[in-house]
Amino acid sequence: MTYRRLFAAQIVALIGTGLLTVALGLLAYDLAGRNAGAVLGTALTIKMLAYVGLAPVITALVARLPKRPVLIGADLVRAAMALCLPFITETWQIYVVIFLLQSASATFTPAFQSLIPTILKDQRDYTHALSLSRLAYDMEALVSPAAAALLLTVLSYNKLFLGTVAGFLFSAFMVAITVLPRVAAPAGPQSSVWHRTTLGARIFWIDRRLRSLLALNLVVAAPTALVLVNTVIYVRDVLRRPDADLALALACFGIGSMLVALSAPRILDRFGDRAVMLTGAAVIPLALAGVTAVTFLATPDAGWWLLLALWILLGAANSTILTPSARLLREASDEHTRPYVFTAQFSLSHACYILTYPLAGWVGAQAGLGWAALALAIIAIIGSAGAFLSWPRHSPMPITASATPKESVEHSR
Repeated sequence: MTYRRLFAAQIVALIGTGLLTVALGLLAYDLAGRNAGAVLGTALTIKMLAYVGLAPVITALVARLPKRPVLIGADLVRAAMALCLPFITETWQIYVVIFLLQSASATFTPAFQSLIPTILKDQRDYTHALSLSRLAYDMEALVSPAAAALLLTVLSYNKLFLGTVAGFLFSAFMVAITVLPRVAAPAGPQSSVWHRTTLGARIFWIDRRLRSLLALNLVVAAPTALVLVNTVIYVRDVLRRPDADLALALACFGIGSMLVALSAPRILDRFGDRAVMLTGAAVIPLALAGVTAVTFLATPDAGWWLLLALWILLGAANSTILTPSARLLREASDEHTRPYVFTAQFSLSHACYILTYPLAGWVGAQAGLGWAALALAIIAIIGSAGAFLSWPRHSPMPITASATPKESVEHSR
């Protein structure tokens, strides 16, 4: 029952976030016209900087607070910021509100994710929860734009922000009525804020599997940036397809991810995390090389069907890495280090997009989409090589919050 309530909160909040994405784009166009892309690009950059820079600091500051008030407080801040958006009249106001909203998300998401392993202690139950979570993210990418399009037939876009507010308030309500497990504070004197801020990153560096996951984050960021940034250019300019085909192409990426997420528990039971995730790391560079070839060589008719197939393949390969990744975080931590490890993954994974988003956009605009796809394929190859070289065949013991660097190194061998 506890997990069901939290999962319901996650789904509704994700749908609200999807409505926010659509409405924010329309608001940016109203305020900036043809410069709306620059406004949204700046807003996305602010979002990533908040995720990368603030998440570890906030986690360190709230580490010893009960989880319930932290989660509820973050949801209420997100709802308040979303409520401000319909009243915005200047572009700089968008940046301020987005920074505050995403700072609250940088508080909520790692705390929420690190709570689930404490609730679901059985490995199979936790794997099924990860599969459902991945499906929720993929469904949000498909359902929210469709819901927004339907609502926009009867409402102005400013009313969509109220859906976002409702989603965050519902999430806060579900957390408030859920009995959450208590985590006892670690014994001994309280460590400094700096120690807690950097603990997750230090554990990532010490644990070889998490170093591999760090490289895998780079592998995932390459195709994600290509798809999100350049699909519209492929559809309209390269392949000369109608606007409706943009939704189909993006849906194929989501469908590929969902197919793997649905089968993840069975696949992971049979082959294990290492084989499944490294298979995805091997497939993604090959698929990006295929995208490069399609961009340079394919005709519009043949290229369209090849693009859809490659988008499905990229979505599936991404999901083989993303779905099991939290299992590594769970196994590499105990109940005291878990919030810091999940926050480090949240922060470091988003840092990869600060590299791949501009690479996809700027190289594509200046040199052409083929060169952008090739550059991202090279990034994926580098990440894949790092993942294969870093991941040991045997699982180390979890690293405790009080472990010294020397003890931690012994654990990771």
